[in-house]
Amino acid sequence: MSEPTEVTGGRLLVDCLLAQGCERVFTVPGESFLAVLDALHDSPQVQTVVCRQEGGAAFMACAHGSLTGQPGVCFVTRGPGATNASIGVHVAMQDSLPMILFIGDVDRGMKDREGFQEVDFTAMFSPLAKWAARIDDAARIPEYVARAWSTAIAGRPGPVVLALPEDMLLDRVSGVAPRPAVVRPAQAPCPDAIEAMFGLIGDACAPLAIVGGAGWNAKARHYFTAFAESIGLPVAAAFRRQDAVPNSSPVWAGNLGYGPNPKLVERIKAADLLLVVGARLGEATTDGYALITPDHPGQTLIHIHPDPEELGRVYRPDLAICADMAEFAESAALIGNDILPFDAGKQAHAEWLEWTRPVANGARLDLAQCVMAMRQQLPADTVICNGAGNFSSWWHRYWPYEAFPSQLAPTAGAMGYGLPAAIAAALHEPGRSVVALAGDGDFLMNGQELATAAQYGCDLTVLVIDNGWYGTIRMHQERNYPGRVSGTGLTNPDFAALARAYGAWAARVEETAEFAPALAESRRHKGVKLIHLLTDIEQLAAGGLTVSMLRGQ
Repeated sequence: MSEPTEVTGGRLLVDCLLAQGCERVFTVPGESFLAVLDALHDSPQVQTVVCRQEGGAAFMACAHGSLTGQPGVCFVTRGPGATNASIGVHVAMQDSLPMILFIGDVDRGMKDREGFQEVDFTAMFSPLAKWAARIDDAARIPEYVARAWSTAIAGRPGPVVLALPEDMLLDRVSGVAPRPAVVRPAQAPCPDAIEAMFGLIGDACAPLAIVGGAGWNAKARHYFTAFAESIGLPVAAAFRRQDAVPNSSPVWAGNLGYGPNPKLVERIKAADLLLVVGARLGEATTDGYALITPDHPGQTLIHIHPDPEELGRVYRPDLAICADMAEFAESAALIGNDILPFDAGKQAHAEWLEWTRPVANGARLDLAQCVMAMRQQLPADTVICNGAGNFSSWWHRYWPYEAFPSQLAPTAGAMGYGLPAAIAAALHEPGRSVVALAGDGDFLMNGQELATAAQYGCDLTVLVIDNGWYGTIRMHQERNYPGRVSGTGLTNPDFAALARAYGAWAARVEETAEFAPALAESRRHKGVKLIHLLTDIEQLAAGGLTVSMLRGQ
């Protein structure tokens, strides 16, 4: 009988990731997990994507989780690597995205001596993640990895953080095998609860649905759209969940968040029943918990969510249903056609169509017209990726999100997300058109990841909207302290020249008429393309908000 094969902890860890179906890992290498890098050398099934900063790597893992519904995997080193990557953990938590962050840690014998770059990662990440732990025994790696994978995808998906002592990864173990791939539990809705829900909807005069969030997937989208269309139920998306329902659906009412359609806001206020599916009803979606209050007097709230801890946490539900999103949506689609249809869905969609028809604002470079040019030239299933900033409001308002997934945008409002997310999308969906949107301040948070995009042959387009300011903060500044500008101005590089230095095709656009030809030319090139759009800070956001208006001029 042959002796059991001995493997290092690093080799076992990679084997466990392979068993869970891990396709790629995003990393900035560190000496604290060399044993893992060595195991990845012999594992071509897993693509190792080397990034230029840990925040970018963590954002790529977040986006991978959003695209696939499976944990995006990120490896970083201790100390500076982990603290840089923490922004991705925060985004994954607030966005309900599955992610696992592995951190190379100090040797077990050095723990609690404040060794080189030592941090108590369990203490640091426990408030940010669903679970944070440290693996001290290499023989237990299969247990920890399987639990991490299961925790990341179950209930409300989210991030898990595992610290890996450097010497533990070098330990040799035998007779230990990876655990089988774990599957997300799919809880069906209670039949009595479904019956009660249909009773409440049938008695309502002005119901409205708010959808998108934890556990939403293509199946949930398909069945919920069919259900809503069959009864004429208006459907709005939670903040930055605009791909939850095809925007061409005759019941699509638009998106909530910053700068929503005033007519949609009035519909929310007038609704006598709110059907909330997957969304947490966070601050952005509810306009600071004011549009929909936690006790929502005069409105019936039906809240469906895959995590029982979310139900009743902030909002008082009249009916709470804990269920998998797809299972719930399928049940609703199969039963819902017994309800007499409403006319409101068609009316709400007409209001959205009117809202997304741009009106010329007289600006030298009108971003609304740029979005319209994109609608004419780009495929309907284009993946739109953006970070945080007022620049995104033009796409949130005027771009129709038709495919799923097609919107990668942090509900946590993190800057620097767009380009890393676009890289993850280009790697996972090489046949689709991918566009990264970034303001000037937003882009320079992670612009160095252009090198990563070039290194891995990513085919994507970057639009840098440059007004020379931290525009969102300038907007709030002008609103609260009109004319007293402080700390928000930027001196920027020539972004087109910078892109060319990374080997990208690039163009500079200063007038509206220049954009469509530049976009058309970019589509004739493969690889990374960047268009630098020079805009005026006077145009603060979509819809015509200007500096002059805020100053009362």
